[in-house]
Amino acid sequence: MTQVIKQQAAVPVESSGKRLDQVAAELFPDFSRAKLQEWMKEGSLLCNGNQGKPKNKVRVGDVLTIEAQQQEQLTDIPQDLELDVVYEDEHILLVNKPAGLVVHPAAGHADGTLLNALLFHCPSLKELPRAGIVHRIDKDTSGLLVVAKTLKAQNGLVEQLQSHSMGREYDAIALGVMTSGGTVDTQIGRHPKDRKRQAVVVTGGKDSVTHYRVVKRYRAHTHVRCNLETGRTHQIRVHMAHVRHPLVGDPVYGGRLKLPAGANEELKLMLRSFSRQALHARSLTLVHPETGKEMSWAVPLPDDFELLLTLLEEDVRSAR
Repeated sequence: MTQVIKQQAAVPVESSGKRLDQVAAELFPDFSRAKLQEWMKEGSLLCNGNQGKPKNKVRVGDVLTIEAQQQEQLTDIPQDLELDVVYEDEHILLVNKPAGLVVHPAAGHADGTLLNALLFHCPSLKELPRAGIVHRIDKDTSGLLVVAKTLKAQNGLVEQLQSHSMGREYDAIALGVMTSGGTVDTQIGRHPKDRKRQAVVVTGGKDSVTHYRVVKRYRAHTHVRCNLETGRTHQIRVHMAHVRHPLVGDPVYGGRLKLPAGANEELKLMLRSFSRQALHARSLTLVHPETGKEMSWAVPLPDDFELLLTLLEEDVRSAR
């Protein structure tokens, strides 16, 4: 069913004399400036019943009204794919994405993605940009993703991501024995020689901050927990490689395979065959965009990750 949006607000004294687009953003904070300007242009956002230009000045008592229909934003095909829904209400849903599932359709992955599964699960998402997906995790990273089901929720979640107030915590298994936790605060941008990779750069990148702490040390590996302050492409993978502790199984940023001296064949086989970066989005904390209540979720480690930790622990015990 197409969403019909109806809202009305009067211009307060303190906003008199300001531009229409500026006041609309103040009075209707649930929607992005771009969406509000789109509605002005098509006549779905009116001032005193009349269509106005964004630069027009408004006066105290002017009444701004929105009456708009959310049109379909996507042409992607809904597909009945398995979807692990952790939480869902009228405004948001959280999914536990398995490793190997692409989030958005792209070259080489026209369908069979999380987006296609979401469109089947909740058809109204076709009316939202990117089907309500506000952030992504890599194909071979597992774990939690939040999806908006309304424009208001989408705008609210994007604001939390931009203000770095959404809590996102990841489990990872890094190569080498780390002495302590820490913070990596760098710029990340395209690799100067390999455009498919990201890299720590001196200038021209985006500020990127990852906090990490040691959960457990093994003989040649470390289980770490990372908190994202920002959310750049491949951020944890790039930052862990930058501090010379790349993630196990990372095909892009990983270092040389490390096998503990005297490790048994089961552990060596597991380390050699671990075919994805050992990275899992374990928990997510946000302020619900409708109720204002802080909410948190956590999901268990996937089987391959859990098995690797078990084998590393057994390796420590057998070496004593």
